[in-house]
Amino acid sequence: MKYTAIVLAAGKGKRMNSSVQKQFIELNGYPLIYYALCTFEKSMVDEIILVTGKDEAEYCRREIVERYQFQKVRKIVHGGAERYLSVYEGLCAINNTDVVLIHDGARPFVTEDIIERTIDAAVKYGSGIAAVPSKDTVKIVDENHFAVQTPSRDCVWMMQTPQTFRYQDIRQAYEKVLERQIQNITDDAMVLELALQKPVKIVEGSYFNLKVTTPEDLLIASTFVKNGSDNP
Repeated sequence: MKYTAIVLAAGKGKRMNSSVQKQFIELNGYPLIYYALCTFEKSMVDEIILVTGKDEAEYCRREIVERYQFQKVRKIVHGGAERYLSVYEGLCAINNTDVVLIHDGARPFVTEDIIERTIDAAVKYGSGIAAVPSKDTVKIVDENHFAVQTPSRDCVWMMQTPQTFRYQDIRQAYEKVLERQIQNITDDAMVLELALQKPVKIVEGSYFNLKVTTPEDLLIASTFVKNGSDNP
């Protein structure tokens, strides 16, 4: 079987309060996006599609892909105005694959084990979504921010990436979502659920597999690197 990873690096990172887009912010001497690409390069995936902003494509090619010699990056494509549109551009750039992994480039500490677990689940069940159990009690609130429901913490998992699918399923699901003009898409599993009414299989991620979204996240990520959680 053939496995393709879509790595997303087209976000603006407004919450980072930085003039530099978050995927290019330096973390221990490397751009943030480097870490995820490095892990996918070493993993069992066959190819990588890197999705960037329109104005960053050449920079990514020269300063990241060529500079660090990522051999598995086959294409660099322009993303869309929203994350889900960027994912669709990545899906359209793929030729002939069986399983696709969709990963946020702002999650630098994905591991080969997580990648393999999501692929195994996708091959067996059609999908494999990296996630971790919630450590906190979660409240469902109404429009006035009054708590109306407290779901059992045992049933609450926090979604991560990669989110991995049989390619034909997720491509078809995205096309249906776009055709119906469904918005407020927050992750790829939601696309499969809405468009094809298919349940998704949750697999174990890692609490280290954080998404760097705010300056506080960057401080935590820096600590992980210094403590040896990642080895560039």
